[in-house]
Amino acid sequence: MLASGTYGDLCDAVVTALRVSAFTIPTSSPESDGTYSWTSTTMVLVEVAAGNEVGIGYTYADTATAALIHKTLKQVIIGANAMDVTASWQKMVYTIRNLGRSGICSMAIAAIDTALWDLKAKLLGIPLCRLFGQVRESIPVYGSGGFTNYSQTQMQSQLKDWMNEGVTRFKIKIGTHPHDDPARVRHARQLIGPDAELFVDANGALSAKSALRYADIFAESNVTWFEEPVSSDDLRGLAFIRERAPAGMDIAAGEYGYDVDYFRRMLEAHAVDVLQADATRCAGFTGFLQADALALAHHTPLSAHCAPALHAHVCAAAHQLRHIEYFHDHSRIEQILFDGAAQAKNGSLTPDLSRPGIGLELKAADAARFAA
Repeated sequence: MLASGTYGDLCDAVVTALRVSAFTIPTSSPESDGTYSWTSTTMVLVEVAAGNEVGIGYTYADTATAALIHKTLKQVIIGANAMDVTASWQKMVYTIRNLGRSGICSMAIAAIDTALWDLKAKLLGIPLCRLFGQVRESIPVYGSGGFTNYSQTQMQSQLKDWMNEGVTRFKIKIGTHPHDDPARVRHARQLIGPDAELFVDANGALSAKSALRYADIFAESNVTWFEEPVSSDDLRGLAFIRERAPAGMDIAAGEYGYDVDYFRRMLEAHAVDVLQADATRCAGFTGFLQADALALAHHTPLSAHCAPALHAHVCAAAHQLRHIEYFHDHSRIEQILFDGAAQAKNGSLTPDLSRPGIGLELKAADAARFAA
């Protein structure tokens, strides 16, 4: 059923406005991983209007991303046909050609692209997963946090919170002090029990040989996922570890993929057992589905990196999807800023089919105090 107007009206609907905002939200406590420490996270939010609907999309990026959207990409989108999302995506890619495809440019495109897809689904009056073509009702998640600066008490509390939400997969950060990590991993295993899945993420902090050594140690605690043991740019190093890692331990990377060629190179190098992609970085839902198509062609599972509320609908339509990262910072921020943000239940996220689009509505009053 159409939300409003006739088919002809919808075919002719044009984007009449684009608004970009940024919000910086302090973390619940200081956080660190193997290569970085932080105390806040910034979300760049885009709102696009056509007809009587407003679509929203976002990325987690620096405020410079908002400036790029306002000064450069906004002019490409205003007046564009709201139904022709892929055409708008292609125009944005052409527009940033001389600025560089990766990094801020790709994240700026991501915020607009996700907003345009949300807008299109709202104009049609259907949930976004139905527009893409839903292939699953719900998506498994894994709880992600366990920061390297956490005390045992903090990590225990976080893991127990996820267990109370029915989560059965858990990821902790490693790599800041590698010699302490075997004990931290053993402690996490004791907390979650023998049957839950345990993942580790080094954020590229290790060398290939040391990562392989730790992989053997972590296997004793039945770790089944080793993410970015070395830099995700070191495809040779990832492939080296993947070929030699213990049986049953997947090597994963890809969260820093900004374009389809990045994912292609990673898959052609046989660098990962599971490809990761992040719609807030890889130029939106359009780029995420390109990564899914590549993963399908290479018979490789796909996992969504972070931004769980944003990913729920596109992941419900992705062929190769294994799970979504239920990242502590992002799940917390999405609950603060949005009505309709999906929460884990029985270890999964389920898109709300009673709401059109991605089902999110900005809590404007709550968001205002975090305006950057």
